[in-house]
Amino acid sequence: MADSRERAAERALAAAGLPPERLAHLGPLGGGTYNTVEELRLTDGSRYVLKTEPEGPGLHHESELLASEAEFYRGAALAGVPAPRVLAFDGPWLLMTLSPGTPWDDTLTTVEQVDLRAELGRQVARLHTVTGPGFGYPSGALGPLAPDWRTAFAVMLDAVLDDARRYHARLPRPADEVAAVARSAYDALDEVTVPRLVHFDLWPGNVLVDRSTGRARIGGLIDGERMFWGDPLADFVSLALLGDIREDASFLAGYHEAGGRAEFDAPARLRLALYRTYLYLIMIAETVPRAVDAGRVRWVQERVAPELLAALEEIEKTAVS
Repeated sequence: MADSRERAAERALAAAGLPPERLAHLGPLGGGTYNTVEELRLTDGSRYVLKTEPEGPGLHHESELLASEAEFYRGAALAGVPAPRVLAFDGPWLLMTLSPGTPWDDTLTTVEQVDLRAELGRQVARLHTVTGPGFGYPSGALGPLAPDWRTAFAVMLDAVLDDARRYHARLPRPADEVAAVARSAYDALDEVTVPRLVHFDLWPGNVLVDRSTGRARIGGLIDGERMFWGDPLADFVSLALLGDIREDASFLAGYHEAGGRAEFDAPARLRLALYRTYLYLIMIAETVPRAVDAGRVRWVQERVAPELLAALEEIEKTAVS
């Protein structure tokens, strides 16, 4: 197995125009929750990251995830946002540069967190200036890009509800009820007319903090595999995972400073509730094909399922008010 992994790493290096014979180290790199992530270190000390798609069952949208990730990094480069740079990509694997830093954690001081959240807001606003050719996943996992956001999002939500049904995921409300509640808010999606780059997985683990200069700064936004072309508001869900982005004054100040628009009128609140519904459905449904341990299942049922219920209740309340 080790030999096959080394051969795969050497082939990726060769495809990127790097000397495969200089591979000095190949080992797992922490942080990945779905794909296999490995660090490649060459004899000259340069370091790279190789991601490989897993074999086995997954959710509908998880097919060709690395194509979406490569698209995210290309978009981040256009926006001038720190992120890995794609060196070579061939379907089931992606070779990229290694961004500096370690995942955002609770060792940051309060002052550092305030400054970094504002910096993150500015970077996300720049990401949202990047536009795409249509709406949906660029991987094509759920079909071709759609001409409008309502159509694309309906396909996305229907796909994860189908996943929940076929894997018999434990949802807090029946899948058909969830679909009906969501459909009642789809008119709000028509306000989105430009497909913009959405990372959709910007929880702290995917934000690297670099202290190499002595001052904490964001070293890179990573794991862009959930990226799609859609509504920028969708990014606010993972940015305030299980919380409310409206309470993050530092992030919103940075976002607005860099030109980002974030209004929370009734249509926007409906859309945010739809995007929370979508993400929390994914988090519940994926526990089955990933065969996560009992502790993770319990956490999802105790923390995520109530947030899904709250999102659905907000749709029901806002859609009729």
